[in-house]
Amino acid sequence: MPRKQARTNRIRVIAVRHGPAEVRDPARWPDDDLRPLTRKGETETRRAARGLANVVRSADRLASSSADRALQTAELIRRELAKAPSPETWEELAPGNMATPIFDRIRRSARPRETVVLVGHEPTLAEFVGEALTGEGLSVVHLTKGGAVCLEFSNAVRPGAGRLVWLLTRKQLAAERD
Repeated sequence: MPRKQARTNRIRVIAVRHGPAEVRDPARWPDDDLRPLTRKGETETRRAARGLANVVRSADRLASSSADRALQTAELIRRELAKAPSPETWEELAPGNMATPIFDRIRRSARPRETVVLVGHEPTLAEFVGEALTGEGLSVVHLTKGGAVCLEFSNAVRPGAGRLVWLLTRKQLAAERD
């Protein structure tokens, strides 16, 4: 019986690294948060988002870093999913932030049986995954640009309580759409 309850109350977290962006160039983007996806990166990310929609179908929450490249990625995902809200901007997902506050934010906002999609940056997302799986902020995965990882939490979204369900690169996600 407890096993059944754990499945019903589980929270699924999909962490997605933003798609391929323009090369960092302070002359063009003095504020790096304004750096967008490349034209090719947008096309490739759209294909990956279609594949993600075949794997995930819908999201109850969609959160993103405020960086343009992450918001563009989140919007492409929202358009492809059967059901998804508009992206929320979470400061916890900003480039260079620590992973631990992401757990607190999810705990405060997610409900049992929800699917939460996070769009952010390396190394924060890899550290979040490592902390979810091991309890320590270790990078145990490398998310490619536009790649995604699915974690499940049975009872509480906390360090060490996550279970890895799948890890897919942008190219693998794009292949899921076929």
